[in-house]
Amino acid sequence: MSTSEATLDFDDWMQAAYAETAGFTALAVLVEIGDTDAKPVASTFFHVIGDEARWTDIRKLFATAPGGWDGVVFFTASSRAGGPVEDPLARIELRRVEQTIHDDRLAINEGAFFDRKGRRMRIDEDEAGS
Repeated sequence: MSTSEATLDFDDWMQAAYAETAGFTALAVLVEIGDTDAKPVASTFFHVIGDEARWTDIRKLFATAPGGWDGVVFFTASSRAGGPVEDPLARIELRRVEQTIHDDRLAINEGAFFDRKGRRMRIDEDEAGS
């Protein structure tokens, strides 16, 4: 796993994602990062209706999450008309994302992955093949 200073941090990502969609539902999967894996430990969704949310706000939201977490990956979902999706659809989409990550950890790279400090990350395939 690697952290890149050349990519956007969470606050920049949130503002850019909002600008592209004018509102969306954030599907969040919290992960525990080990030496060779990023194991999902909890998930949730929330609706983004402005670009003012900052990493400090999100950390507070996740403070009561069960278990420990070292990173979080966000996927966005928007309605056909634009803006957040309805709660039932958000739950379905969140379960789909969870299953996709369960099946292939590299799917985390399809979302916006951040460490506890709000720095952008990605999953690298293990070169040893283990």
